[in-house]
Amino acid sequence: MNKTRKIVIISLLVSQALVLHLVERIIPFNFGVPGAKLGLANIITLISLYLFGFKETLTVVILRVILSSLLGGNVSGFLFSVSGGILSFLIMYILKVIGREKISAIGISIVGAIFHNIGQILMAAIIIENLNIFIYLPLLLLSSVVTGLFVGITVKYIIKFLNDTKLFNIS
Repeated sequence: MNKTRKIVIISLLVSQALVLHLVERIIPFNFGVPGAKLGLANIITLISLYLFGFKETLTVVILRVILSSLLGGNVSGFLFSVSGGILSFLIMYILKVIGREKISAIGISIVGAIFHNIGQILMAAIIIENLNIFIYLPLLLLSSVVTGLFVGITVKYIIKFLNDTKLFNIS
């Protein structure tokens, strides 16, 4: 893939992730767990992980977090997003490299969702300087399994579509 094509695709992925993030903000979805979200932008993170490597996907994650914060976030929202997004990405990347044929996009997505919440709880503990916030973690982990499953199934079908249409050859 030439450099120009790669830049265009990365730009499209960032814009898609940003749109999904903004759409998610207006969806009145409630898991009964304050702060729990579907994580729609993680669909794009995972697709980027399958299309590209470490550097490109990290770029997608960081640009999406920065742009979403500029379009209606605040400093604490940025800190929660960047901590959850980067930790989640790192774990998903490691699983994809180590697990290759053994771990599906669904499994990677679920683990990514779990670590996204762990990253956010760690950041919250740092901000409020109180480890009691970890009491909230089991509820978030339960919701992250559900959202990770949803995102993973979605990614599985998108990857199948991209492979079937020969737009990309994703392994």
